[in-house]
Amino acid sequence: MTTRRDFIVQSATAALGAGIAPRILRSWRRQVQQSSFAVVEQIVDGVWAIISTPNSGTPDARTTLCNGGIIAGKDAVLMIEGFYTPAGATWAAQQCKAVTGRNPTHVALTHFHADHANGVAGYFGQNNPVLRSTQTTKDLVVTKNLPADADRAAAMDKVVALSMTENTTLDLGGRKVKVVPRSGHTDSDISLELDDLNIVFCGDLFWNNVFPNYVNATPTKLAKSVKALRRDDKTIYVPGHGALGAQKDYDRYVSLVAEVERAARDAHQRGVPADSVGNTYTVPTTLIGTPATKGFLRNAFNAWYRELEVK
Repeated sequence: MTTRRDFIVQSATAALGAGIAPRILRSWRRQVQQSSFAVVEQIVDGVWAIISTPNSGTPDARTTLCNGGIIAGKDAVLMIEGFYTPAGATWAAQQCKAVTGRNPTHVALTHFHADHANGVAGYFGQNNPVLRSTQTTKDLVVTKNLPADADRAAAMDKVVALSMTENTTLDLGGRKVKVVPRSGHTDSDISLELDDLNIVFCGDLFWNNVFPNYVNATPTKLAKSVKALRRDDKTIYVPGHGALGAQKDYDRYVSLVAEVERAARDAHQRGVPADSVGNTYTVPTTLIGTPATKGFLRNAFNAWYRELEVK
C-alpha cells in the first residue's frame, strides 16, 4: 500500500523532474544524517546537500566548515568539496556510504580556499576517488593554503584538471552534472549544475543570508558570475555557506552584491579609506540575517577599491 509520505515523495520527485516549481519538494526535503558540525539533507532522489553548522558552539564545529554535496548516478558517486579538515572529508565520505551504499568515486573542488579544500586528503587511503578541480585551483591549494600539508599536496597531485574555459560534463550514469568554469570569488571558481533537476551547487559564488568573503575577490567578475548563476523560481541553490536557498534567497544575495558595489563606489568617490568604510558600514537588515564581521566588510571594500583604483 502506498502511504501518504510515499505519495508525497514520489510526487515531489516527479514534479521536479517535470520542471514544476518545487513547493512540494520543500515539504518533504529531509535531514537524513546529522553531526555536531553538519547535516546531510536530501534534495531529491540521489542528490544530497551537506550543510555545515560552524556556529554550533561545539569543539568540532569547524570540522567541515563549508557546504558541499553528494550526487549519485548508476555508475559513479560525486562528492562536492574537500572541506576544512581531513576529518571533515572522511566524515562526508562516510555519509556518502550511508545514504548511497557506495564510497565516493569522484570529488570536485569549487575553488582553492582552505575551508573547501584543506581536508581533501581525508578522502584518500582505502579509497582513491578521481579528484577534479581546475589547474589554478590545484596550484593555489598547494602554494597558498596554510599550514602546508604533505598529505594534502599528495592528494592534489592526483587532480584531473577541469577546463577553465569550457563546460565539462560529468556522466555518473543516468545523471549528468554540468561543471561550469567561473570566476570572481577567486581567480578560478566552478559551479556544478543539474539542469534537469534545477539544482545548482554554487560554491562560494552564493552565500545564503551570510556576508561573503571578498578576500581574493574581483568584484566586477563576482557580480557577473552571480548574475549568470541565477536561473528561475524552480531552482534550488546550494550555497557555499548558509542554508539551502530558493529563488527569493538568491535574489536577496544579488541585491546584497549590488548594494556593496553601490556603497563602495560612493565611498571611493568621496575619498573615504576602504578600512574606514568597512569599520562603519552597516548592511541593510533586509539583505542579510547574520551581522557581517568587520573583517569581511573591510575585505569587501578593499577588493572594490583595488578595482576602482586601477581604472
